[in-house]
Amino acid sequence: MAFAGLPGVVYTPEAGLNLPGVGFGHDWLTGVERYAGLLEHLASWGIVVAAPDTARRLAPSVLNLAFDLGTALDIAAGVRLGPGKISVHPNKLGLIGHGFGGSAAVFAAAGMRVKPKAVAAIFPAVTKPRAEQPAATLNVPGVVFSAPGDAKALRSNAVELWRAWDAATLRVVSKGQPGGLAEGRRLTKVFGLPGANPKTQKAVRALLTGYLLYALDGDKTYREFADPDVHLPSTDPVEHEVHPMTPEEKIVALLKS
Repeated sequence: MAFAGLPGVVYTPEAGLNLPGVGFGHDWLTGVERYAGLLEHLASWGIVVAAPDTARRLAPSVLNLAFDLGTALDIAAGVRLGPGKISVHPNKLGLIGHGFGGSAAVFAAAGMRVKPKAVAAIFPAVTKPRAEQPAATLNVPGVVFSAPGDAKALRSNAVELWRAWDAATLRVVSKGQPGGLAEGRRLTKVFGLPGANPKTQKAVRALLTGYLLYALDGDKTYREFADPDVHLPSTDPVEHEVHPMTPEEKIVALLKS
């Protein structure tokens, strides 16, 4: 995307017109090169992905990354890609992100003039300002991926985001590790955060791809990926996440605010 003045990458299938397209937001201190496997997987299933490689500082702005996500999606949808044999349909646009980028995707969706068709927040992380605020205004369908125990995790806002977002579905990835989605070695290990986890990567790739194929492209084969009443493989039931917050959880929420 550098030709348009925005650092980043675009992943596409070999060819295809009127394809679904998404903007992808990376996690804190994690460059887009750490998601090559995920982005290649989405492209192999016919989904164009535009991933800005900005907001890489120690204290990045979630609002700046949200703006760049919208710009990246405009670039992908506005020009013919590759040798002119690839295009994105303007009514098949979505936003996805991991961790810090998951919350940025929610901000981007709330701020876009033309609303995306769907949004996916993968193990979203707490940001300032908080993503729950724009999530409460969204009527765009979405999915929030969380890990077991995220309701009590200091860095995660997955459950709170889902509770604030009426049109969202929660998927709890079995034995999922929020920091494990990024591939290879990460700078965040210096701060004691976990490294890559292949099982988490495999599960999220499948769950995310199925959701996007239905939500963006309308492929009814994958309808169940967007149905909150259907239990999918590699996920845990969400009933235990629905209960009212305990006093301990309220304390954690207060500390995170």
